[in-house]
Amino acid sequence: MTTPPPAIVTTGQLRASGHVHRPLRLEIRENLLAALAEGRDPWPGIHGFDDTVIPQLERALLAGHDVVLLGERGQGKTRLLRSLGGLLDEWTPVIDGSELGEHPFHPITPASIRRAAELGDDLPVAWRHRSERYAEKLATPDTSVADLIGDVDPIRVAEGRSLGDPETIHYGLVPRSHRGIVAINELPDLAERIQVSLLNVMEERDIQIRGYVLRLDLDVLVVATANPEDYTNRGRIITPLQDRFGAEIRTHYPQTIEEEVDIIRQEADLVADVPAHLLEILARFTRNLRESDAVDQRAGVSARFAIAGAETIAAAALHRATRQHEPEAVARPVDLETAVEVLGGKIEFETGEEGRERAILDHLLRTAVAATARAHLGGLDARLLVEALTEGATVATGEQVAAADVLAAMPVLGESDLYDEVAARLGARTPGERAGALELLLEELYLERHIGKESAGGETVYG
Repeated sequence: MTTPPPAIVTTGQLRASGHVHRPLRLEIRENLLAALAEGRDPWPGIHGFDDTVIPQLERALLAGHDVVLLGERGQGKTRLLRSLGGLLDEWTPVIDGSELGEHPFHPITPASIRRAAELGDDLPVAWRHRSERYAEKLATPDTSVADLIGDVDPIRVAEGRSLGDPETIHYGLVPRSHRGIVAINELPDLAERIQVSLLNVMEERDIQIRGYVLRLDLDVLVVATANPEDYTNRGRIITPLQDRFGAEIRTHYPQTIEEEVDIIRQEADLVADVPAHLLEILARFTRNLRESDAVDQRAGVSARFAIAGAETIAAAALHRATRQHEPEAVARPVDLETAVEVLGGKIEFETGEEGRERAILDHLLRTAVAATARAHLGGLDARLLVEALTEGATVATGEQVAAADVLAAMPVLGESDLYDEVAARLGARTPGERAGALELLLEELYLERHIGKESAGGETVYG
């Protein structure tokens, strides 16, 4: 929740309040140390980096280093950078009307220095929220030096200023991020000549525009992301620029199934109920893809794969519930096939696997289903169900088969409490959840070759 800014409106009032100007790196360092001392999490919403990436990043920030995060796509690099804004003061004073958001006690542009000298304690003060002090730029091949650093403004020249006047400069993103954080996504995609323009900013903290050297005492933290060069082949970080980053931190994909599930829960926008065991299947499926020799691991398998998968099966459940007039929309194992159908394009396979992509995806999905079923349903005595199906009973399910129809088709097992035990283990309470739980049991029995399965026309029959 955002608090109102202070009521201070002049530099004199600011000085009388006891306010002290802090350089950006000192501000971040002190706020990070305060959060750690109080036991507050400075990185909300970041999962899987607690013992690896986060300690390295915290040490880099305490040291005052510019940082580049290196890792494959979908590892949370951008989200981690955006969380840096939470380490800034909620409100910071700036010279009202200043183009670069300079501190009233420390103006750096000729215009602000002149105003400060003329007005003294009457210099007007405005307040800038921390959300305005984080700027992000996606590095694209058409990015120019003017975009990042600045250029001579022909309109100001036409107004009568000389080319040598510093006030003819139109500042780019980096100077405008003075006293803040500037993040550059996919840094290697910047042309090498554009990367050169950042050298002075990151070391000498000044800028050069068309032969003019402006000794601006810039106070910016430069952070960036990059994919491994051996995958992108679109460029590289030039050696002098790489040398100016104080810390290069390697990110990674979630290392446990639980962390993967946490990310899916946090990021997915689900339009229907997706039971926990289905999210676990998607997490295991994603992990299987990351470990498969058939998948190009240089490209990686993004966390967005599992997130999009969860959203897809939720949409399939909502679609079925609407068409079959079900009272609730609950995803079931049968919906996993819909995710495979639309997510294959997110995976890059090795060159020798042409034509086998769908078979690979189906195999790895079955492996994920089997592992999840064993984890939750292992040890159950399903002999009565197997016998009933062997003797001729069948259970039909499918993308458009209502949960009530699945439950009605399950064989009666007399005094057996198998169905209730399955529901209890998977936390299934509603009819939709129970139908999904029993589908998982049937699929496990099929994968263990206790029963058969036939699929055609969007319908699956176990028997």
